[in-house]
Amino acid sequence: MRRERWLINKCQFVGNLTRDPELRKTSGEWSVCTFSIAVNRPHDRDKTDFFTVVTWRALAENCARYLTKGRRVAVSGHLENRSYDDKNGVKRWVTEIIADEVEFLSSVSRDTGSMADMTPAESSDPFDDAPF
Repeated sequence: MRRERWLINKCQFVGNLTRDPELRKTSGEWSVCTFSIAVNRPHDRDKTDFFTVVTWRALAENCARYLTKGRRVAVSGHLENRSYDDKNGVKRWVTEIIADEVEFLSSVSRDTGSMADMTPAESSDPFDDAPF
């Protein structure tokens, strides 16, 4: 019997944007949007990790249109490493999250222009009243 190996590269993060997204077009006219998020460590809330997120096509356009610095997002995707030579000829490595999904978890209040977490009504969890 042949043993198959499953290789999984899937990640999920919830964090806040550290800067406004940057939208650009490739030479093939595909939209690509880049932004960074700050994510608190689960067991040490005093430490924060920073990740670069890359989105493509329609998702890129939506992120550029609706996201701003400070917004909270949930990002689901996979990690990719790439390298490039800097202006001094030194090889640099970059790890990025290539997002398949970006969920907007906070919104800008239209009245005040401030950030307001989107908090649903008292109980939005469908399992709150479940008998189990």
